[in-house]
Amino acid sequence: MQILAMHGWAGHAGAWSHWRKHFEQGGATWNVAERGYGSEKPIPPAWTTGPKRNGPERTGPERNVLIVHSLGLHLLPASVLEKASAVVLLGSFTRFVPDGRAGRSIGAALQGMQAALGTDQELPMLERFLDKAASPHALSALPPNPLLQGLTTLGRQRLQEDLDLLGDCRTLPTGWPETVPVLVVQGERDAIVPAESAQQLIDALGHQPLTLHRDPTWGHALITQRVFVVVKRWLEGL
Repeated sequence: MQILAMHGWAGHAGAWSHWRKHFEQGGATWNVAERGYGSEKPIPPAWTTGPKRNGPERTGPERNVLIVHSLGLHLLPASVLEKASAVVLLGSFTRFVPDGRAGRSIGAALQGMQAALGTDQELPMLERFLDKAASPHALSALPPNPLLQGLTTLGRQRLQEDLDLLGDCRTLPTGWPETVPVLVVQGERDAIVPAESAQQLIDALGHQPLTLHRDPTWGHALITQRVFVVVKRWLEGL
């Protein structure tokens, strides 16, 4: 099994470190993408080519498993999406900004975040966002985020572009693999993704093999040990 993980807006590849350790111990090939908002070098999302690097030699086709968090779904090129044989969506969405009053409020919040970038309000804005992402837990419960140590000029530009994408995304991205099994994990205490947007994702996936796991105690930060157990069990059942 080959895994490719993609973080979301204001995320970073280091958040997957525990998942990487467990999957590699199980013999999987691990790939991770990094947008490079902070000081980290960007790593484009890509599948590994060539023979499996670790573990015993196996026969038969290798499964390509995508695991994405939040906006990460929309940060993947069609060439990567179309080669997936299974997809795990953590706190993801097709359209982030819903219609109606809720959408107008979120749209205004995105504009405020845009205005804060590149000013002395940049760091407080990022801290507020990450605090909401961590809710109902404290921000200290998440791995240290390198963005809070400062953005590079190019990193800020990427963050800006991806903030625009948050406001503009509407549907499943180009290249979406329409026939593969999908696991959707959602937290009912998600303070980032509106409930309407979470449901729109489910509606968009209604035509393909879908497993939905909702937890009433989870928030938006779903790259956790408890979620890993859910994902591992689902993959074992494929």
